[in-house]
Amino acid sequence: MRYLLPLALIASLSLALLLFSSSSALALGGKQPEVGQPAPEFSLPSFASNGKQNISLKDYRGKWVVLYFYPKDFTSGCTLEARRFQQDLPKFAELNAAVLGVSADSVDSHQQFCSAEGLQFPLLADQGGTVSKAYGSWLGFISLRHTFLIDPDGIIRERYLHVNPATHSQELLTKLASLQTPSVPKG
Repeated sequence: MRYLLPLALIASLSLALLLFSSSSALALGGKQPEVGQPAPEFSLPSFASNGKQNISLKDYRGKWVVLYFYPKDFTSGCTLEARRFQQDLPKFAELNAAVLGVSADSVDSHQQFCSAEGLQFPLLADQGGTVSKAYGSWLGFISLRHTFLIDPDGIIRERYLHVNPATHSQELLTKLASLQTPSVPKG
């Protein structure tokens, strides 16, 4: 229980998220990179099952990357989304994809969250919001729930701005499979 935010703060955060439309959020978070453009490079401290380390996007060249931004460790929607990604991690691996979570929480918070939820993928600490801003996913003090699907060459292939934490992992698996299936000309 010590990780739960007071109800008033949660209500305030929810209201703030509702009040900011995509265009308002973009003004705070910066311009989002376009689909088809190179993903902004980054290097952030992280906690993963193998300990603390710095993670850079360039470390994942040759793999697909699911780069998902989320507001806060230990909150209901963020916990549900992380659990779904963890549940589907073997399926992402089969599709040559890595999952990276980004929030403004500290590495220590991420460590506690990973331990409590059994998460085996890296959570990156973007405490100043630098990377969240580069991806247009910053709301002044927290990351917005956005996801970017980045191909093995570092190009953004898809972005998701309105994410349902309960179904998002499956949505991404479906999209990854369709992007990796060669199209056969009809004729």
